[in-house]
Amino acid sequence: MSQAIWIQALRTVPQVDKTCWDGLNILTKWLVASRFSVTIMSFTSAIIGILLALSTATVDFGLAVLCIIGLVLAHATNNLLNDYTDSARGVDKGNYFRTQYGTHVLESGLLTKKQLMGYISVTGALALACGFVIIYLRGIDVLWLLLAGAFFVLFYTWPLKKLALGELSVLIVWGPLMVGGSYYVSSGQWSVAAMLIGTLYALAPTAVIFGKHIDKMGMDKSKGIYSLPVLLGSTYARKAVQFMLLSQYFLAAYIYWSGYIGISILVLLLAVPTLIHTFKVFNHERPTSMPDGFRKEVWPLWFAPNAFQYTRKFSLFFLVMLILENIIAGFNL
Repeated sequence: MSQAIWIQALRTVPQVDKTCWDGLNILTKWLVASRFSVTIMSFTSAIIGILLALSTATVDFGLAVLCIIGLVLAHATNNLLNDYTDSARGVDKGNYFRTQYGTHVLESGLLTKKQLMGYISVTGALALACGFVIIYLRGIDVLWLLLAGAFFVLFYTWPLKKLALGELSVLIVWGPLMVGGSYYVSSGQWSVAAMLIGTLYALAPTAVIFGKHIDKMGMDKSKGIYSLPVLLGSTYARKAVQFMLLSQYFLAAYIYWSGYIGISILVLLLAVPTLIHTFKVFNHERPTSMPDGFRKEVWPLWFAPNAFQYTRKFSLFFLVMLILENIIAGFNL
């Protein structure tokens, strides 16, 4: 049972009852509680920064690995803190969306607040330890990256998300901050190109969070959470997601024209069929009941998982593009 849940927790946010939970080992419990499956976006941002550094500079692989671990742990810390904060503030009460699409360890009575705070403290301390080691080895400039990251970890759930700044925060964190920061940590150099390319990638994770906020905008509005979709309304929020996804390809064209990425950027076109499907999904309102064949473990989320499927596909081709770029750069040496 523990192994099956462990595998599920790497793919999605599984629903776990008390009997099942008691039979899990501590690592599997942490994977479920931290919604570890979505940290793939932080892993991808870090890898992008490192691959970009490989094509243009000398990379310290020890620091690169430490950076990946630190960013994934920071993301996990944010997820745990998000559940703690929203539960303490009463946001997740009353069959809120968060409790419907995956295990919420506080609302389900699987952990006490004290126990969850223990998870948060250990995970956050490990993330900070990675950051302090990197600062010691790479230099004091990394401190500003760490402080910026800590700001978003601590304040994303409240007040940024409530003030319609959550979506912008995701774009900044998963783009310039993570990709540009990973580039600097692994190479010791700053790169405007890396931050721009990171922004290109981050538009996809931003679409995921936008989709999630569209899915739950009715409940958010009733609880005084004014996310950007709540302010825009469903129609304009869905069009905003479509604009973000389409703008990735215009930005990719600019990056090619500027010489930051070569002909390998054409690999991104392989994501266009999934883009077209995602566009069609966002053309319509969310279904009132779960469509046949849809994954019941993620319902009632609809727009978020569809955007996440696109993001997974786009991320794969993005990484293939950067690997090819490194191979081409190697041949040109």
